[in-house]
Amino acid sequence: MSNTTSKIETGKSKAIVAYLTIIGCIIAMFMNNEAKNKFASFHIKQALGIHIIYFFTMAIANGFNDVESEFVFLSIFSSFLLFNFILWGYSFIGALQGKKNLLPFIGVYFQKWFNKIA
Repeated sequence: MSNTTSKIETGKSKAIVAYLTIIGCIIAMFMNNEAKNKFASFHIKQALGIHIIYFFTMAIANGFNDVESEFVFLSIFSSFLLFNFILWGYSFIGALQGKKNLLPFIGVYFQKWFNKIA
């Protein structure tokens, strides 16, 4: 087994834990603090960004919920949730396969913004 493959295998469990919930992401950060693993760090940053997008979407949705525009609200809100689920699934499957899949458009920014965190 090559050195790169063994590093991916050791970081895979941390990467998977990061995608489960925001608490899992925090746990994965602490797990990765002792022995830094580049594969795990990559996925922790991606997962943190996905979780932040989810909470930001929920906060906006709670602020704009109006009875008169219920149908429009639900269609827009469900579109954002579907988009978030697709991002999560794309990244989670990448972690399971041992790949570093950057999220389209925003993955590069997550790697820059959360560089000091994970």
